Amino acid sequence: MTKSFQFQHEMLHQVPIPVKLLTSYASFGLTELELVVILQIHRFAYEKNFFPTPNELISCLSIEETTCSKVLRQLIQRQFLSIEQRENDLQQLTEVYSLEPLWKKLFLAEPQPKKDDKNEGTIFVLFEQEFGRPLSPFEIEMINTWLDEDQISPALIKAGLRESVLMGKLNFKYIDRILREWKKKGIHSVEDAREASKSFHKSRTQKEETVSDRDTSFYYNWLNEED
Repeated sequence: MTKSFQFQHEMLHQVPIPVKLLTSYASFGLTELELVVILQIHRFAYEKNFFPTPNELISCLSIEETTCSKVLRQLIQRQFLSIEQRENDLQQLTEVYSLEPLWKKLFLAEPQPKKDDKNEGTIFVLFEQEFGRPLSPFEIEMINTWLDEDQISPALIKAGLRESVLMGKLNFKYIDRILREWKKKGIHSVEDAREASKSFHKSRTQKEETVSDRDTSFYYNWLNEED
């Protein structure tokens, strides 16, 4: 009786997993590895750890930490996972993983159609090439915010990336400032951004007494290239 009671007690402290997730994950393009990482994130959230590290996630898995980090980036990039900011008990802002994007895909009767833009899938690759490293989950989430919430076209985001390279300020905060400034000025096309950038740099050059020795070939390429 005692052992039976102990087992029953354990069964009352299990993590609920949607049956639809287990039966439909493949139809959403999720792999078994991605599914297991999702289940671990779900389990940690159930245990009140809302932002487990890759090292914590692999504690019960047979994969390396680098592989886990790559899976996290892919899940965020493909909008199955997001990073949000919430207040903790001390009223401090902390980052948390949210599976809300996955649940919406899973349970919405009419899934939201994804924009058909051939450049959207390559924008993450371009950023990783320019930064010379894999993007962090937070950086991928920021790109998704530009695309989905701010409704900025991939081509314009690409122009913002190139402008930041020209200015020698390759960081996400600066790119975000560029994109928001363009949006504020009503710039929604690459051509408009190109003209605005040419005007800005022409004015800036006229105010400089000496010529910068910085390589501006990348700048002229993007300003003069065809859309």
